[in-house]
Amino acid sequence: MRLLFIAVLTGLTFLSGCSDDQPANKKTAAVHLVEAVPTRLANVAVLRERTGSLRAFREIQIFNQEEGRITALPYYEGDTVQAGDLLARLDDRLLLAERNRISAERKKAEKDLMRIRDLAKRKLAAETDLTRAETDLAVLRADEQIINTRLEYTQIDSPIDGIISARLTEPGNIAERYTHLLTVSDQSRLITEVQVSELLLNKLHLGDPVTMTIDALTVAAQAEPLQASITRIHPNLNPLTRTGTVEIALSPVPPGARPGQLARITLQTEKSERLLIPFVALRRSSEGEFVYLVDDQFKVESRAVRTGLRIGDDIEVLAGLSADEKVVIRGFTGLRNGLEVSLLQPAGAAE
Repeated sequence: MRLLFIAVLTGLTFLSGCSDDQPANKKTAAVHLVEAVPTRLANVAVLRERTGSLRAFREIQIFNQEEGRITALPYYEGDTVQAGDLLARLDDRLLLAERNRISAERKKAEKDLMRIRDLAKRKLAAETDLTRAETDLAVLRADEQIINTRLEYTQIDSPIDGIISARLTEPGNIAERYTHLLTVSDQSRLITEVQVSELLLNKLHLGDPVTMTIDALTVAAQAEPLQASITRIHPNLNPLTRTGTVEIALSPVPPGARPGQLARITLQTEKSERLLIPFVALRRSSEGEFVYLVDDQFKVESRAVRTGLRIGDDIEVLAGLSADEKVVIRGFTGLRNGLEVSLLQPAGAAE
């Protein structure tokens, strides 16, 4: 009996111990922690850096319109020329002989016309003879004008002030018609073109100041950026990349700057008030862009937004949000509409 009593007491003690431990093993609901910051209005400008290659403001390729042997080509690459300077001369002896022949025929036609007019006044020449003589003289005068124009083509003058950037032949060579002889480069201004997003393009204007850095001229970390300006905004966009072309002009040209050098362009828009959120708060799905908001009851709501330009670590919000709404920036795993959350830190403490 004593052994049976001890066994029953031990069993009751074991069952009692199991019953006491049961509440301790129950799992408590996990708290979902998130970090959120308020949306903010800020008066900021947009900065974008682009790279491009410098080129001359104008480059004119010099072609001959008459063929012949080159008798003069006085300038070489790097030489400076003024508008009207002789760049090339072609052998013109055959054209001069042709002009002399036409000139002699024209003088004879003028005398014939005078004689026929005198006869016509006395009714001794037919009207058709007078018309024929006038026509012959008009044709010879036109031929003479043509040959004079062709003679002008044997002497090629510079159309602009500039620098010879290419010399492609030598005196003594036979230049067939429309041969590229020289290139004259106007480097009074240097131009570069950069591709700009459609979102930024409408915020730029002709004449806007631009800063430029040329790697070849940056010999010290303290080198000052060069001042340039927007001189042209192309009207059409690339339909594949949604970018447009902006032309930047550098004037005056600093010593050592040359066409072909790499230029780094910093574009800056005017300051304006923009609604900003941290870029990390932006989420994307097949339906578009959205953010998670935390309301006053600490419940989560997803909301679609339309964004604009990226500005540093922030992004501009064009539609979908207002100022001082709390957007989640950390703790996205498992986040869903209606979920109650706890803030990791007070809203606005995170930068």
